[in-house]
Amino acid sequence: MKSRLDELLHRYWEGKTSLAEEKELKEALRIVDGYEKEKTFFGALADYKSVEPQRLILSRKKPAKQRSLQWLTWAASLSLIVSSVWIWQDYRQKEEERLAYEEVMNALALIQTNLAKGQAQMEPLKDFKYLNTTKQLFPQEP
Repeated sequence: MKSRLDELLHRYWEGKTSLAEEKELKEALRIVDGYEKEKTFFGALADYKSVEPQRLILSRKKPAKQRSLQWLTWAASLSLIVSSVWIWQDYRQKEEERLAYEEVMNALALIQTNLAKGQAQMEPLKDFKYLNTTKQLFPQEP
């Protein structure tokens, strides 16, 4: 009987036993003296069969504290997104203002350049500003 038990144990640990051989192994362990470690192992397996499956299934309901923490994480995420959008909009507005300021300054610089050109072209007419009348400009002979 012990040689058959040893053979069954060897095949069991290698994973080569059938269900009928496992049943025979458990019966032989119950009858034979010795093999305390194996008896403890198979006894523990039998104990696991008696455990109710409902105790092993985790409850789907979360405690109230976890639910409040879940809402807190959602609120934090939402506030992060809203503040990011607000900061981005503010950045875009300031960038547009800066570009508009640069365009206005370029336009004023262009106006100033053209005004300086116009004043340079008016330089020959400065001599006429000291004349009071047209008679001084065009003297008439008597």
